[in-house]
Amino acid sequence: MTSVFSSQSAPSRQVLADHVYEELLAALIDGRFEAGAALSIEGLARDLGVSPTPVREALARLEHTGMVRRAALKGYRVAPLITPEELAQLAEARKLIETHNAEQACARADQELVDALAETIERLSAAPTGASYSEFRDYWKADEDFHRIIAESAGNPFILSAYNTLGGQVQRFRLFAGLGVTDADCAIAEHTAILEAFRSADPAAARAAMEAHLDGVRQRGIKDSTER
Repeated sequence: MTSVFSSQSAPSRQVLADHVYEELLAALIDGRFEAGAALSIEGLARDLGVSPTPVREALARLEHTGMVRRAALKGYRVAPLITPEELAQLAEARKLIETHNAEQACARADQELVDALAETIERLSAAPTGASYSEFRDYWKADEDFHRIIAESAGNPFILSAYNTLGGQVQRFRLFAGLGVTDADCAIAEHTAILEAFRSADPAAARAAMEAHLDGVRQRGIKDSTER
């Protein structure tokens, strides 16, 4: 069977599990595995040139994002693409958590936090938005970092744990495979509105700006999913 991984990108045996995770994530987002396909730990390890251990760890991480599913005694399989209904439900859950995060983080914000958020927007603006994961990876990372920094700054480890288990960013970016990022200008403007609320030390405005952003994400994500 032909490997879905390029020989140039196959990591060494000493590579950490997060590098294997990135390789598997790229293959999943780019659609190199069909939905429902079985994922053999041993086979993936051979393709990547690593032992089964980092592959097993990477698949466990991917399970938390909803990208793969694990069944008892059957191993891992590729999850189907998220449906428009599921995307709307995911957006609702994100809004409940992330509007709270924005309000609380803004109330606790210092200049270091404001600068960190501004830096992610600079990266977002400079990042390419092409059709493959390798082409929009930097954009996705900047987008993810913006939301993660706010979540980590809100001061509630239990809510942070709930945020981390949603996997919302990964699931939505899976829709971009073959299309490229379609809403960069909107996302940058919405992130900037959130940043301005942090700069003004206005928690209510931060909450409202995050709500407006996530409403926009939901609407655009559903549009993308129905046009695939």
